[in-house]
Amino acid sequence: IELSVPVKDLMILKEEKVVLKEKEEEDQYFITGEKSFCCSQIEKTSTRKRAQEKETTSYFTCLRFGKSFNQQGNPKDHIRIHTGKKTFTCEQCGKSFNQKGNFNKHMRVHTGEKPYTCPQCGHSFAQKAHLTVHMRLHTGENLYTCPQCGKSYAQQGNLKVHIRIHTGEDPYTCPQCGKSFSQHAYLKIHMRIHNGERPFSCQLCGKSFTLRGNLEVHMRIHTGEKPYTCQQCGESFIKNETLKVHMRVHTGEKPYTCKLCGKSLVKKATLERHMRIHTGEKPYTCKLCVNSFIRKSDFENHMRIHTGEKPYTCPQCGRSFTRKQTLKAHIRIHTGEKPYTCQQCGKSFTHQGNFKGHMRIHSDFANLQLLNSSQNQANSAIFARARKFS
Repeated sequence: IELSVPVKDLMILKEEKVVLKEKEEEDQYFITGEKSFCCSQIEKTSTRKRAQEKETTSYFTCLRFGKSFNQQGNPKDHIRIHTGKKTFTCEQCGKSFNQKGNFNKHMRVHTGEKPYTCPQCGHSFAQKAHLTVHMRLHTGENLYTCPQCGKSYAQQGNLKVHIRIHTGEDPYTCPQCGKSFSQHAYLKIHMRIHNGERPFSCQLCGKSFTLRGNLEVHMRIHTGEKPYTCQQCGESFIKNETLKVHMRVHTGEKPYTCKLCGKSLVKKATLERHMRIHTGEKPYTCKLCVNSFIRKSDFENHMRIHTGEKPYTCPQCGRSFTRKQTLKAHIRIHTGEKPYTCQQCGKSFTHQGNFKGHMRIHSDFANLQLLNSSQNQANSAIFARARKFS
């Protein structure tokens, strides 16, 4: 007996078979809630069946994680987490996603769209989660606290990095020299030493730097900005590190000591130069007169004798000098500043050389007094002996 089945019915059967297969896959992961339709309400076409199920299904529960859904679309997205199926693919970069929401977020990378704007500072973000984290900067909220030292952070990632201070973990290792770092960003900066990359360039003189911070400090040479000021003497500096070293002049701290002669010095670089006194090394040699120098600054000052260059000019009288220190001393003539004060008589001086010359007066006078005292004692002894024998 031949049975003739209409093509239309075959297509319906095929469609229902596919739907049934999809339904079986869903049933592996979900329990469906009550459905308010009866057999008489079930239509033969799968399209109406799916529409009716969408209207009447109350919830879906994931058997693996117990998560519940009240919409037909959500469980299908959730199933892809278990199956690993990624149906949404970016045509621009080929990256795939298992949820349409994540795909839409990714597309903002290409479009540059940033729909979430901070109401306080106007900064925009591609994702709402990023805005939420950013808002903690304004509210001061720190949700993540270090269990060892109590320091708090707005982002969990920052806490993870901080914890490495306590654990000593350095997971990022340089493949060329083996040096390790606690953050990937530090490794990237370190790699510039090996590859010679200097991405930050001065627009005024063309000098390049590996770090943006170094470029910012360099720019102060051109602008004349000196934001770090000594509270004791008022002298200003381009870098905070230079101010810290300068403060040792006031505190008397000299942390670097020569192992050969015991002399202590303020700077490490000064100790390195000092060691050349013992070794006799003079690495800076003048090619015009074969004069050699321990310090580079002395060599540069010497070269100006040959070139006649006087780069340091007084802003008040226009007089020029070969050395910066000479200009500083000269400016005191205009300001009346006398920073060198004698502790014995209170007299002050503009130049250190004059101050040293003055101190010899006290030194010579003290020596003279000591000599006179010794002579007086000798004379007294002579007179005493003379009286004894008279």
